[in-house]
Amino acid sequence: MSQPSVKVENVWVRFRPYIDRRPTLRRSLATFRHKETQLVEALKGVSFDVQKGEAFGVVGQNGAGKSTLLRVMARTLRPDEGRVVVRGRMSTLLQLGVGFNAQLSGSRNIYLGGLVAGLTKEQVDERYDEIVEYSELGEAIYRPMKTYSSGMFSRLAFAVAMHLDPEILLLDEVLAVGDEGFKQKSKATMHELLGRSGSIVYVSHAVKQLADFCDRAMWLKDGEVVAIGEAGAVVDEYRAFVQHRRKELRAQGLA
Repeated sequence: MSQPSVKVENVWVRFRPYIDRRPTLRRSLATFRHKETQLVEALKGVSFDVQKGEAFGVVGQNGAGKSTLLRVMARTLRPDEGRVVVRGRMSTLLQLGVGFNAQLSGSRNIYLGGLVAGLTKEQVDERYDEIVEYSELGEAIYRPMKTYSSGMFSRLAFAVAMHLDPEILLLDEVLAVGDEGFKQKSKATMHELLGRSGSIVYVSHAVKQLADFCDRAMWLKDGEVVAIGEAGAVVDEYRAFVQHRRKELRAQGLA
C-alpha cells in the first residue's frame, strides 16, 4: 500500500481557559494560582490516516475538537504533542471568508488568496479568468466582498482553493451555503480531485451529506476519537448517540 497523504499521530492540543470577567485583585490572584494547572484539552491523542483518493469525514458536536484538528492539519496551529505528516500540496477552506479582505473587491482577493498560497502574480494571472468563470459572480467580482452574501463568499473561496491545484483539500462547513447548482458543481470538482488520487478531509454538521460523499469518517467527542470506519456506519453511530443524548436532556427538563 502507498503511503497515506495525511498521517496524524497522537496529537494533543491544550488551551488555557479565557475568563471574560472584569478583573479584581482576588480574581487575579486566583487566576495566577490556577494558571499552571487549569487547561482545556481540545484534542487528546488523536491518530488517523487519510489515504490517496479518499474522502475522509469528521463528525462531532460543537466543542468536539473538529475545527482545532483541521487547524493542526493545515499547520496554522502547532500541537502540544504528536505530529502531522502531509504528503502533497494542501488547500484549505477552514472558515468562510478567512484569508480574504472584505474591504477589497472579489477580483483583488483572488490575487490576495493566490499570493498567500505561494503563487506568483503571473501564475494568478493565468488562473484568473477560470476562477472568475467558476465562481459565477459575474460583475459582482468587482464589488467589495463586504457586500457579498455567504453564498457568494463560498463560491469565490471554493473557486480560488480549487484553482491552486491542490492534492489535499481541507473543508470546514464551507459547502453548507450557496445554491444547489453550485453545490453540485463543487461536488463534481471534488470527485475529479479524488479521481486524480487527491484526498479530502471534510468536517460538517450535515451528516447525511457527509455520509453520502465520504469513504470513511471519524467521530470526535470531547477531543477524543470515538470511532473510525466506513462513513455511513460511523454517522449512524453518531446519530444514535445524539438522539439518545437529546432524550436524556428532555427527561431532565434541559431541552
